[in-house]
Formats: sequence, C-alpha cells, structure tokens
Amino acid sequence: MATSRGSLVVVGAGIVGLATARRYLEVRPGSEVTVVDKEHHVAVHQTGHNSGVVHAGIYYAPGSLKAALCRRGGELLRAYCNDRHLPYEAYGKLVVARTPDELPRLRALEQRARANRVPDLALLEPPAMADLEPHVAGVAALHSPHTAAVDYGRVAETLAREVEDRGGRLLLATEVTGFATDHAGLKVVTSAGDLATDRAVTCAGLHADRLARLAGDGPDPAIVPFRGDYYRLAPDRAGLVRGLVYPVPDPRYPFLGVHFTRRVSGGVDVGPNAVLALGREAYRRTAVDRHDLAELLAWPGLRRLAWHHWPAGVREVASSVSKLVFLAAARSYVPDLDLRDLVPAPSGIRAQAVDRAGRLVDDFVVHDLGPVLAVRNAPSPAATSSLAIAEHLVDRLVGAPA
Repeated sequence: MATSRGSLVVVGAGIVGLATARRYLEVRPGSEVTVVDKEHHVAVHQTGHNSGVVHAGIYYAPGSLKAALCRRGGELLRAYCNDRHLPYEAYGKLVVARTPDELPRLRALEQRARANRVPDLALLEPPAMADLEPHVAGVAALHSPHTAAVDYGRVAETLAREVEDRGGRLLLATEVTGFATDHAGLKVVTSAGDLATDRAVTCAGLHADRLARLAGDGPDPAIVPFRGDYYRLAPDRAGLVRGLVYPVPDPRYPFLGVHFTRRVSGGVDVGPNAVLALGREAYRRTAVDRHDLAELLAWPGLRRLAWHHWPAGVREVASSVSKLVFLAAARSYVPDLDLRDLVPAPSGIRAQAVDRAGRLVDDFVVHDLGPVLAVRNAPSPAATSSLAIAEHLVDRLVGAPA
C-alpha cells in the first residue's frame, strides 16, 4: 500500500496513463511519480490516432464500468477542456436506422442510453433528422446533442505538462522490460535502469497484456490489434455531414461499422472498418511484425473469434481493399457521396482484449497484481473516460473504495 508520500511509476504515456499520474499527484501532492514510455513523445499510439469523439454513454451495458466512467469522464473532460481553453465542440450525434428492420435495435439502444442517464436524448423521425443532417438518409434516428469532439493529442500534451508542473517526471524513449520485488520493495526494470517505487500502474494499450504478464499476470485476456482504415471528406464536401452520424449496432457482430465523425478541425472522417492488424503497431496495410503475428496466431481466442465472426471479417477486409465497397457502406447513410469525395486519412489501431474463448472483452478490465495495478482492457470510450478512469485507479492505489 502506498504511503502518504508513496512513489508511483506509470507505464504508458497515453491519455489514461498521463491522467492517472496527474490524479495521483493531485491526491498525494509531493509524491514521486514517473511516467515511462518507450516512445519519444506522449500520445503516439491510440491517443494520437483517436477519432476525437467524446462519447455520451449510449452504447454501454448499464452498471458496467464503461457506462459509469464514460458518463463521469465526459463531464470531467468537458470541464477540463473549458478550463484550459482546449477545443471542445458539442456537435451532437445521430444514430441512424436506415431501414425498418433496424428500428427495434434503435429503440433498444434508446432504452439502454436512458438507463445510462444520457441527457437530452430524442428519437427523431425523418423530417426532424433532416433539420439536423439534411444529407443523411434513414427512417429514424436517436439524437444525442451532447456528443462532442476534442483533440485528444492536445489533451494528453496538456496533462503531461501538468504532471511535470506538479513535480512528476516523464521518462520517454525508455522501455519497461520487467518488474521485480525484494526486501526493498518494487523495482520497475527499464532500458535506462531500475526504478525503485512503492506502486506501479500499467496503462500500456496495445501492449497491455505483455506488461501485465511481466508483472506476473496470466495470459488471459490477450490484446488483439484491429486496424481501422479511414477516409476523409474532401474539404469542399465536408458540409455533407454537420456532426456525427453513426450506425445502429448489430449485436451479432463485434464491430460498429463505417460512420462519420466531424473533428474539431472542421474536417469529417469516414470510417473506420476493422481488420486484423498484422502487428500491434502496423498502421500501414502492408506492415507486418512477425513476432506479433506469431503471438496472435498462437492465441486460441483469435481462432475462435475468427470462426464465429468470419462473415463480418470478410466484409471488413473487402471494405479495406476496395474503395468502392467502402463507398457503398458510407452511401447507405449519405447517398450524395461520390468516389472523389473520399480522400485517404491516417489509420488507427484498436487494442481489443479477446479472451481464450474467443469473446471480445467488452468492459474495462483492471487486474490487481500486488504492488502493480494492470489495466488489461481499455478500448473506446477510454479516451472519453480517461479522467474518470484515473480517479478509479488512484482510488484503488490509495485504498479508497473503487
């Protein structure tokens, strides 16, 4: 247990790790806090490739950590951005039922969102939809007016500065290679030498399972990386979508599907699809990491996931290799789109935990490994929830009720 001035090492300089370091220094001022990351800059991976959406909490199972921390985190993030004059745009979101057979799922989603106390929801018919998004087709939509957009990279950079301003330090370009305990306590073994500390938290995203195993945890669940390919609306066509336009989730399939996201910069991203990445940091379609791939193929959960969801996987791969297939999916929401309206945009990789049975782990997962607290699964809406996740983790570190 950390003492009142106990030291902490946070592994991972993404938004969750930085928020956790900042929160710990807020609760335990004067503590020795070090954030370690193998990259030369903060927010290099999931945080820096994030779509920028501040989720309102529509999708998540009531009572789950995701539902609770998304709602709390969104409120904290809005206040954080406003206080620091960071861009924050409440564009609003339409979750669109394209055909009558999607209406029961849309109504079920509305019930879930209301159970999660998502504010000011409205179920809209086509005339009201057209007032908000005149180019979007559908038979009904759920409107969430407070769904917003931020620049998570800038938020992370601001958190990093605040960690340093509060006396913490960032140890970048430094890889964590192990954990060891002896009579003196915990040591975090790094490429720059050992760090003696009272406690450690791993917020390692794409490498979450590897860091947890180094700390003594088991292999389940394993991180499976899924690459998301994006296009962006050409600047002269960005007006086709005013805010965010999302599909109604299909519970038979593990991925959401193509959607439209207006960014704080004013551009509109279209995507992503979701295809298995051939490396945890393989952002290009042709990139392969042989070690990562061998590890992936050896995980029985991946084989079982592929067996159960191969039809969806085939569709996702088709949309990745064919712009026409991608366009067809996008046009089912915005029929006025043309092939030349879509220009390539950077890809992202989602760190998704998959258990041994082949199930995608839906909720946030944190394992307590004695002096190490390991975040094993923190997919979307982790960025939205980051400040609330930090509260949750620090409460566990200092012994308050989680």
